[in-house]
This record gives sequence, structure tokens and C-alpha cells, in this order.
Amino acid sequence: MRVLAAMSGGVDSAVAAARAAEAGHDVTGIHLALSRNPKSYRTGARGCCTIEDSNDARRAADVIGIPFYVWDMSDEFHEAVVEDFMDEYAAGRTPNPCLRCNEKIKFAAVLDRAMALGFDAVVTGHYAQLETGPDGLIEMHRAVDMAKDQSYVLGVLTQEQLAHSLFPLGDSVKGDVREEAERRGLMVANKPDSHDICFIADGDNAGWLKEKLGDRAPNQGGDIVDQGTGEVLGQHEGTTAYTIGQRKGLRLGRPAPDGKPRFVLDIEPVSGTVTVGPREALRIDRISGVRARWCGTVPERLDGTVQLRAHGAEHRARITTSSSDGTVRDLVQIELLDPAEGIAPGQAAVIYDGSRVVGSATISATARSEALV
Repeated sequence: MRVLAAMSGGVDSAVAAARAAEAGHDVTGIHLALSRNPKSYRTGARGCCTIEDSNDARRAADVIGIPFYVWDMSDEFHEAVVEDFMDEYAAGRTPNPCLRCNEKIKFAAVLDRAMALGFDAVVTGHYAQLETGPDGLIEMHRAVDMAKDQSYVLGVLTQEQLAHSLFPLGDSVKGDVREEAERRGLMVANKPDSHDICFIADGDNAGWLKEKLGDRAPNQGGDIVDQGTGEVLGQHEGTTAYTIGQRKGLRLGRPAPDGKPRFVLDIEPVSGTVTVGPREALRIDRISGVRARWCGTVPERLDGTVQLRAHGAEHRARITTSSSDGTVRDLVQIELLDPAEGIAPGQAAVIYDGSRVVGSATISATARSEALV
């Protein structure tokens, strides 16, 4: 096949490209320039958006012996990922920009352009496995190395996108990949993994949001209120500094009457009210989801599991789907048999049937049944 290898400048994408070439595919490497100003994004070999990363990807392509190009997708990235991230926080939600990037950039804009140029598939260094199911559809499964499994952030992919994707690292473990990179003479063999959000240079999400949102911020401050008593415990300078489940950084100056720490339970972006309370009040077992995306056949009902964070645990769950307009089943109701804590609107609920990824939905609301009250 004629395949396009998305090369971030990190070790995983380099080895994935090398394996694709070794398998006999006609491989062309590309690096996505996602920053309008690369110096404003994270530096220090973080494997994502910097000039150093572009150079690392180019050197890896030279070693593999494949053509290499840089695609400027900074405008698409800013609109679909960065602006979305700011809009979601301004609305009091907690988005996952990595899922949005996979959905809108790496497996939409890139794949569309690749197909238009005559490529058959896009290969990436994600840790997930693809196989053909008994119904002839392409199934995505968790990676062999559960510590590196990235199926959660790929849960937004559709059947059409999976049919034109290759994930050569799905059956590997990270240590073996680094050793293979060294054997192949790839200089990125010992390059650190990327972490956090690539477009926030110092990892200070709250500070970045405060600076970038400016007048778009929903409020410039408000009350921190105790859930149980309604007492105003303190003030804050903006709700974008808080997420559901947060414990540190509340700066209340006094403990709860029982001496236990308080956690953020709710964020109201219009009034600016941040509600805090005990950890047990974070427990939920009901989730509503919107904008569902399905990897294959859409289930009406499913007894499976859901994952609610990129590196979170699986929760046994009963999933029911419905339609908002009578055409596609884009709404999801999830009953957690294993309650979860600190789940916020805007996060993604990725649905599994065993190791197979069924699909995903954006969490719109959470609730506690009487059994948890």
C-alpha cells in the first residue's frame, strides 16, 4: 500500500514508520506543523509541536530512507483544537484536546488530504490494535501493553477512518520499541515522551487560559461555596482555574469541620460559583453523553465497560443509546456498576466491549443515584 506516516518527532511514530516501510509499504513521512509560532509552544524535546521535533522527524525519515514533508496545519489546529479547548473551559467544561486533535486533525484533515493525494492509509505511532471482525468491519482493540494503551484517545474514530489507518505498535511494549529504535539507528530512541497539553508551553493551564481568554472568560471571579451549608468560604479569580474533583489550589485558609480536605464538586461559569465539599460527594453512577461517535456497528444497548480518563480505570457499565433527531444514535446514557469520582462535563466516555472499542461520547451531565446519597 501507499501510506502516509505521521511523524511527530518522537520515538513511537519513527518506529511505526520504519515498520511500515519494512513491511513493504510505499511510505512517505510527514510532520504536522501545528503551531502558528513554534517558539510559543512547548520546547525541550516533548515530541509534538516544536521546531526541534520537526528536525527530529526529518532525521528519522532520512535514516529509514523515506521521503519527508512538513504540512502546515496550524490554522486547522488552532480552530479545531485550541479554540475548542478555550470555548469548553469558558463554558465550565473540561475538554480533552488530544481526542479533539485525533478527531479533527490527525484522522480527518490529514486522512482526507492523504486520500486526495492517492495514499491508501495513514500510519501513526499510537498503541492500539486493528483487526477484521467476523462481520467484515475493522475493529479497534486495546494495545498489548496496557500501560501504553492509547485506544481511549482514538475512541472518536469512525469505521471509515479505521479502514484507512495502521497502528504498527499495537502488539509491542514501550521498552522494546526504544530498543528497536536504537538498533535502527534512530536518534530519538531515548527522547522523552510528550506529556500534558502540547500547546501550553509551561503546563500552567489556568494561567494560559486566563491570559488567552481575556474578555471571553465567563467571569473574573466569584464565590467558593460549601455544598452542605451554603456558606461562602472564599473567593476566586475565575472558574477556568478549576476542574471537578480538584483538591489542591483552593486556598481556603481553613479546613472542613471534620478536618478532611474539600474537593471541587461543581462549577457554574455564569455566576462564577465554585461549589466544594467532601470527597464522597464526587461519587457518581449516572452519565449522560452527547455527540456520540461509533467505531463500527452502533449498539442500542450494551453491557460493557467505559473509560472516563486517558489513563483511568475501566468501569463496568450498562450503556443505552438514542437519537436526538431520529437519524443517528448520538445520545448515550451510562449506568456505572462501578461508581466513579471527579467526572466532569466535557470529558470523554469511551465505551468498550471487552478489549474492543465500541465508540465514545462527550459527557454532558453526571448524577448520583439514591444508592450513593
